[in-house]
Amino acid sequence: MALFADLVSVTKAPGGYTADIDPTWSVGRKVHGGALLAVLAAGAQAAYLEDDGADPSVVPVVISAEYLGAPDPGTVELRTRVAKRGRTTSVVNVEAVQGDRVYVQATVTLAQRDEGDERYREPNPLDDMPATPTDDALAWDADHPAAKIFKVGRVAEVHYDAATLPVAEGRTGPAETRGWVRLREEPLSGLFALLATDISLPVVANLGGVGWAPTLTLTASVRREPAQGWLRFRASAPVVGQRWFEEDHLLVDESGQVVATSRQLAMMPVSNP
Repeated sequence: MALFADLVSVTKAPGGYTADIDPTWSVGRKVHGGALLAVLAAGAQAAYLEDDGADPSVVPVVISAEYLGAPDPGTVELRTRVAKRGRTTSVVNVEAVQGDRVYVQATVTLAQRDEGDERYREPNPLDDMPATPTDDALAWDADHPAAKIFKVGRVAEVHYDAATLPVAEGRTGPAETRGWVRLREEPLSGLFALLATDISLPVVANLGGVGWAPTLTLTASVRREPAQGWLRFRASAPVVGQRWFEEDHLLVDESGQVVATSRQLAMMPVSNP
């Protein structure tokens, strides 16, 4: 069985690092966009830690990625360049390369994550959602028909709030999904939270837009380390156009803390990759 720890384990190489991405971390034939975020962030952290004076408590807190294409599972080269080493924040540029092609270019900001109580917090849509999956939640596990395409469900438990997935019953509804996610055999981490900021199927599926929705750009932030247990997620598209839509993810852990957020610009679905 593939493990998340193996996904984010990078090996030093000329110009940066390499990562070996198991086919489990894919959607269709291409690597899952959230998995790529985690790999890029791992490469950035490794590059930052090369300096003898690097602080190990400084970790990826923001990543902004431009998706130039969708790589295949297998070996990916991570070309890294430390753009800044600062007292509060550091910045590393990373490119994901396969063959002679750059598939993703990203900027990763590293700093110490937040701790303790929030100074101010507005209510969010996940506040009234149970911290763990309900009995009627839809589990996209290894036996689910969707697992043939969404292979990440073999490693991570993903349960959808049935009320937010009308497409599963052949109906349409709002461009929003809610659910719960955790790793099956490993603890949660900030890097997994990055992956989970792209965990939902494209929410435009609820509008009838079923298929591969290529991501053009995605920016995600991980505010704090997640408490162990389930992460609640909400994915939503405030505006859906004829060609483009923006999709937001919100992640809350079992303690009720906001762990991570993301926004991506994606194309309306096309044929599967």
